[in-house]
Amino acid sequence: MPPVSAYPARCLAALAALLAVPLAQALPWVVQVRSGSGEALADAVVAVELRGQPVRAAAGARADMAQRERQFQPHVLVVQTGTAVSFPNFDTVRHHVYSFSPVKTFDIKLYSGTPAEPVVFDKPGVATLGCNIHDRMSAHIVVVDTPLFARTDAQGLARLDLPAGEHVLKTWHPGLARPLLQSQKLLVTGAGGQTTVTLE
Repeated sequence: MPPVSAYPARCLAALAALLAVPLAQALPWVVQVRSGSGEALADAVVAVELRGQPVRAAAGARADMAQRERQFQPHVLVVQTGTAVSFPNFDTVRHHVYSFSPVKTFDIKLYSGTPAEPVVFDKPGVATLGCNIHDRMSAHIVVVDTPLFARTDAQGLARLDLPAGEHVLKTWHPGLARPLLQSQKLLVTGAGGQTTVTLE
């Protein structure tokens, strides 16, 4: 996920107007995610709700969860609430994609190509996906109420540009026993900084 500075100007202007946050004051912020034993966690989800205010995706927001080589790609997809997700199948075999998760329950019967209708993820949370034909296929779609999100790199680091203020930081990792995002306050001050989050 690109930093805030990489978003189109019209998207940033709309977000700033909604939350009355001056974009010129955006500060570089690093979130480090570690396990309870201190290991860096790659592919952890980091999302920041500015001033704790939820923001849905703009109309027409779309994303893809592809199937290649009998695997979902990516394994973890992060989308903003209200995003329509398509499930293109690039394999030569058909797949049957489903989710029984409370955040979004759906069932796409055996298909090849791309289903005509995407699935709209309209509630925040984590949806775990599977394939009825290939038991080893699994993935997660993490739905967040903000356009400010990222996945951590191999060092467990995610970088975002954030305005000063008190915000809400939400984090999640596929290794967690519960499909719930961990939430905590995030105070952004000064010229930038770093926050470390430990996920048990």
